[in-house]
Amino acid sequence: MPPPLIAIVGRPNVGKSSLFNALIRKRLAIVEPTPGVTRDRLYAEAEAEGKRFRIADTGGVGVVDRQDLAAGVQTQVRLALEEARAIVFVTDVQEGDAPLDRAVADLLRTTGKPVLPVANKADHPALDDDAAVFYRFGFGDPLPVSAEQRRNLGELMEWIAATLPGEIPAEEGEGEAMKLCVVGRRNAGKSTLINALAGGERVLVSETPGTTRDAVDVTIERGGRTFTIVDTAGVRKRSKLQDSVEFYAQTRTEAGIRRSDVTLLLLDALSEIGAVDKKIASYVIRHHKACVICVNKWDAVPAEAGTDRYTAYVRDRLRGLAFAPLSFLSALSGLNVGPTFDLALELGGQRRLRAPTAEVNRVLREAMQRRSPPPRSGRLPKIFYATQTDVAPPTVVLFANDPSLLKRDYLRYLENRFREELPFSEVPVRLVLRKRGKGA
Repeated sequence: MPPPLIAIVGRPNVGKSSLFNALIRKRLAIVEPTPGVTRDRLYAEAEAEGKRFRIADTGGVGVVDRQDLAAGVQTQVRLALEEARAIVFVTDVQEGDAPLDRAVADLLRTTGKPVLPVANKADHPALDDDAAVFYRFGFGDPLPVSAEQRRNLGELMEWIAATLPGEIPAEEGEGEAMKLCVVGRRNAGKSTLINALAGGERVLVSETPGTTRDAVDVTIERGGRTFTIVDTAGVRKRSKLQDSVEFYAQTRTEAGIRRSDVTLLLLDALSEIGAVDKKIASYVIRHHKACVICVNKWDAVPAEAGTDRYTAYVRDRLRGLAFAPLSFLSALSGLNVGPTFDLALELGGQRRLRAPTAEVNRVLREAMQRRSPPPRSGRLPKIFYATQTDVAPPTVVLFANDPSLLKRDYLRYLENRFREELPFSEVPVRLVLRKRGKGA
């Protein structure tokens, strides 16, 4: 079972995302002085007094920057409240009691769950007395805190720990949850796919491009195991980024890829593969991530198109991902969503496999017999031996007389041979070059 959830709730621009970041000690949520920046539920794990818990940052209650998303944002808030074990109700001590604060309080009373009123932006003790105005909401004494200055966060964590059941040791279950990152161009169907994988409305879905701005962590259970799925903002060309929020969202997308175990690259079957798709693919390749190429909206493609023809098209456009398997699916109808998830799990296992050193060197010898490394600047490169030193991704160290003599295309050839012969045929192999004299 996933750890219990603490939901951070409040009207827009009271500092919920800043408090979320302060509690998890990471800049995961986008912090921008613009109401409506956080639209989905953003999840992370934290620990208080030896107890693990999840914490959710939610969209502001009452106002968003686009009215067409208002209902969806409020739905996400309600879902977070239903899932939460306890609620942190955030207000702004510098602005005082606002009408929307009262609306939030009315909503929270209907949950019947423990609520801690937190008066944020109490950056110095002189503001603490002003927090008393929020006592009228009926949730007890408000706790003045400052997310930016980290004031009184210890007291907040003590309250959270008191609401959690017993001990929740870090070693419970099977260790850290496997992370799947869903990436793709804007409006490719990423949030719809996550909702299909999670079996519910876990992220906000809209037909308007650009709905997801943060990299949203969604914790799900399948087959008795817990997984984290990272939903990301749709990637655009940098020249088209409209504001700082979009810039930070794209940065979060790249960070989501880096911290993932397996990336699900979502393509729109009804659109051509373009520069943005290639850019995402290059980022996946550069960071040696296992990848499933998910061809979404396949149920809308004419039958005569055929998977073989589209596979050849993808291989031609995304040549660096030749190792990545393809999955043809429909996130909206659920077509092939389950098998896609199973395929991602299989890749997650492949990237953690180890090959014996004798096997690695057998593959190296046979590869060099078939194709010797070409000379460079009149000098002949020599590779003496190889060994796998790490997993996730599988990492093979090559010991050579002069690594600078080995050309990129030859290293690509060796990488392909290792992948074909060793037990990780569908994940990237990372090659590391080391200099070593023949007699060393």
